[in-house]
Amino acid sequence: MTTTHRHESAPNTATALNFSGPHVQATLVTNARHYAVDGTAIVVNPQPRRVTLSESPRTGIPPLSSTILRDTRIEEADTLILLRTDPDAPIGAITDEPGWQLLADLLPPDTPTPAGTAPFPRDTPLHKSPQDHAGTVRFDPAHLLKETEHPTRPQEFQVKANLWYAPAGTHCHIHNSHDFIEVHTQVHGLGRMQKFTAQDRTRLYEDLRMAPGYTTPDPFCATRPDGSYHYPWHQYYADTDCVWLAVEYHRLTP
Repeated sequence: MTTTHRHESAPNTATALNFSGPHVQATLVTNARHYAVDGTAIVVNPQPRRVTLSESPRTGIPPLSSTILRDTRIEEADTLILLRTDPDAPIGAITDEPGWQLLADLLPPDTPTPAGTAPFPRDTPLHKSPQDHAGTVRFDPAHLLKETEHPTRPQEFQVKANLWYAPAGTHCHIHNSHDFIEVHTQVHGLGRMQKFTAQDRTRLYEDLRMAPGYTTPDPFCATRPDGSYHYPWHQYYADTDCVWLAVEYHRLTP
């Protein structure tokens, strides 16, 4: 069975994530029960089960997905991530907030690159916020990734979240290697998740446009026999100055 761990916290416990700041207010809500969403917020469901809203007819937020909600209630959820930002305000100064760094500065000079692939260009203006934990979940990766009809091998995963920023016109590097499952939610501006048949911009085969509140549908990796993940060549491209959320699922159990 695909589950999210129940929390021992009091109902509707809200905690600011460590990348929350003046430009994007980011809140982790645990043990949500009839939780009131006041005003407008991007609401991310990082758990592998549907979240139901207190509206009629019944609507909800699918697993590993998001929407924009305004002045409504969520019936029940183990974990939610709420993001609030002014869509009309300039966003570039977010990188001046504490903890933000250029990705190039986070990579050691001798970072290994798989044979036959191009390394990350260090002049790419891609910035990363601090990363925070957002609970744990338990699911069967093969079932989550729609490779099997029924879950057979549930495993425990640590959920981690952080923001990314790139200015308009940034190609954020074509790559195909991650040791985790991930999804992305657009927070500010307009961008794209692009897929390629090779590490070459001319080999584009999917160009998914992303507006605020939108999460890439389903993780687009597959499992390998050794338990690692196979990703297509992909990159994020910023049409405008952009901020997006990455939610990562890191295996805790062998």
